[in-house]
Amino acid sequence: MLARPPTVLILASGRGERFTASGGQGSKLQAMLIGKTVLRHTLDAVRASGLPHHLEIAPHPGMGDSIAAAVLATQDANGWLVLPGDLPLIQPHTLRTVADALQRHAVVLPSFEGRRGHPVGFSVACRDALLALQGNQGAAHVVAAHSALKLPVGDAGAVTDIDTLEDLARVAQLLGPGRGNLVSR
Repeated sequence: MLARPPTVLILASGRGERFTASGGQGSKLQAMLIGKTVLRHTLDAVRASGLPHHLEIAPHPGMGDSIAAAVLATQDANGWLVLPGDLPLIQPHTLRTVADALQRHAVVLPSFEGRRGHPVGFSVACRDALLALQGNQGAAHVVAAHSALKLPVGDAGAVTDIDTLEDLARVAQLLGPGRGNLVSR
């Protein structure tokens, strides 16, 4: 682990339009999932990782704007792990693994069974480019500008996000047999 680890940026300022379009009520991050909100599951994993973190909840026009605002709020960090707040199954070990890989790489892209996932790790070499992000594109061009490490992880939570009510029900089933009925709409 780094002497001063990177900061996990938990992005929780999206509008969740696909969730409401699927019949969900309100914010997908506040939807109940086995006794806790989706966001609380994600926050609990981040806290259990022991890594410093920043929760970005202010409204922003796009993903790029959210990332830039979170980096601005944590400019003195020793790198960043960008983690959308809708990944309730993410494991603390995955967060630490990506953080460790930033010791040797400017950008780290975790993947599970060939699917690109989160958190995407960025070293301090990416600070200025991250601060300049705007709009809905996120940090794709920052990733493209570096020789990113593609890091296989054994964590389905790195690719299991909540976008619809169907996703919420599927994750509830993964968290425990017979618990799908505990998912709130």
